[in-house]
Amino acid sequence: MTLADAVSHLSPERWEKANRLLVRKALAEFAHERLLVPEPEPDGRYLVRSDDGRTRYRFTATVGTLDHWQVDPGSITRHREDAELPLAALDFFIELRHSLGLSDEVLPVYLEEISSTLSGTCYKLTKPQLSAAELAASGFQDIETGMTEGHPCFVANNGRLGFGIHEYLSYAPETASPVRLVWLAAHRSRAAFTAGVGIEYESFLRQELGAATVERFHGQLTGQGLDPAEYLLIPVHPWQWWNKLTVTFAAEVARRHLVCLGEGDDEYLAQQSIRTFFNSSNPEKHYVKTALSVLNMGFMRGLSAAYMEATPAINDWLERLIESDPVLMSTGLTIIRERAAVGYRHLEYEAATDRYSPYRKMLAALWRESPVASLRPGETLATMASLAHADHRGASFAGALIERSGLVPTEWLRRYLRAYLTPLLHSFYAYDLVFMPHGENVILVLRDGVVQRAIFKDIAEEIAVMDPDAVLPPEVARIRVEVPEDQKLLSIFTDVFDCFLRFVAAHLAAEGVLEERDFWRTVAETVHEYQDANPRLADRFRQYDMFAPEFALSCLNRLQLRDNRQMVDLADPSAALQLVGNLRNPIAGL
Repeated sequence: MTLADAVSHLSPERWEKANRLLVRKALAEFAHERLLVPEPEPDGRYLVRSDDGRTRYRFTATVGTLDHWQVDPGSITRHREDAELPLAALDFFIELRHSLGLSDEVLPVYLEEISSTLSGTCYKLTKPQLSAAELAASGFQDIETGMTEGHPCFVANNGRLGFGIHEYLSYAPETASPVRLVWLAAHRSRAAFTAGVGIEYESFLRQELGAATVERFHGQLTGQGLDPAEYLLIPVHPWQWWNKLTVTFAAEVARRHLVCLGEGDDEYLAQQSIRTFFNSSNPEKHYVKTALSVLNMGFMRGLSAAYMEATPAINDWLERLIESDPVLMSTGLTIIRERAAVGYRHLEYEAATDRYSPYRKMLAALWRESPVASLRPGETLATMASLAHADHRGASFAGALIERSGLVPTEWLRRYLRAYLTPLLHSFYAYDLVFMPHGENVILVLRDGVVQRAIFKDIAEEIAVMDPDAVLPPEVARIRVEVPEDQKLLSIFTDVFDCFLRFVAAHLAAEGVLEERDFWRTVAETVHEYQDANPRLADRFRQYDMFAPEFALSCLNRLQLRDNRQMVDLADPSAALQLVGNLRNPIAGL
């Protein structure tokens, strides 16, 4: 690849389209979060003014359930005085920086994230434009790498600050480039391996790597006069090795606390989360999640060695809970467990930092089960993020699945909600247990386009028990959190209704597949069905009312706009919420 080829996706035409799409999303989501208040005009269009009032953005839009703004990208125009100006996303954020609450410190970093997001969109625009119907008939990883939008709420959702263009082309999920992981030997005096029940280090590594590779790595250690028994093997993202560990952990390498063994033999594909890899050489082998010191969507995407120690135990605990609960089992819910984890402690950085520092999250990894091994004949997989995907013509992936299924839309939706929403409701009401069930954290099992069951993932870092009196095993205790009573049900209202189903409903309505009222009536029927089947929890249903007239609007972009390096205080996540007024509950009265 030549120097010029590396940026061939950055053409004027693609840049213009990417900017228009991003400004559309910014207008829609910032209006939803009430950062901007579009003014209705006599001709039916809407108007947004810059901070100084001199620049005007005009557009057409419809406003649907949950204050969802469906902005027509082709209708957006930008004016200053009597002149019409081209749309430019960077200018948009500068012109509205005060309205958006962008501080002098955050603004330039946020602009860099926006630039990276735009560049990624330009690359995606070079790919063959698969229709939603074609994508719905594709394989698991083709769907995973075919996603174009990223997180549906966040505007700056593909920042990946730290990746250069060569690394973007090598490691971004949408490029579908095969990756071989780098393997390090880490001295046991500073490293720890933990695993779930029935897993032993040596046999597990031989199963994952193959005996020949393990012997090759051991031979490299003995060739340097080192004893393999004194080391643990750690998989590392190539970017992390080249850009962080070789410099920031130079002392560890020099003292042979860390020894680079080279690449493994298997090829992997990066997933939507960018630091998790699917084994494309052997799809039934484990995913590998790696530490990656890249800034993306409000956080440095590292992995804590301390957190890794309890990860397998938390996964085993949750699996036992699911298997002992008849309601959860009846929905078909499963999890793909994080079965083993390894972490490295840099003692000097630990002495200099608190436990939430990115310097403590530079070298760790975990192995997560693959869902492929659990498939039954005729079943296929798709990331749930696909349900919020629409193709270049506006056709939705969800609509394509409905068409493929042959079911009426409400029946298709009902089956999906029983698989996805019912387990979330029961976990909340029966156990005060909540997940982070956004599209990237759920895998759908399909047969002929119909959702059969859901698989939840990213367990140990995302689940929480909100009952302060819950009796938990000591190794699982860290998942207990304190959340104000009036915020507990936001785990459904915000995470499920506002931040995911809102987009699915809008896509289906825009296509004429299913009206929003019928969509939300089906959601209400699913909740009623669950509650009617579990009368023993009636007191809890009254205490936490799914049919309350309204709920607090929790704003994700406001978090990132306030602090895009760490948008939530990990020591007290609920205190960081940006709550701005209320939304009308779309299932109230249904």
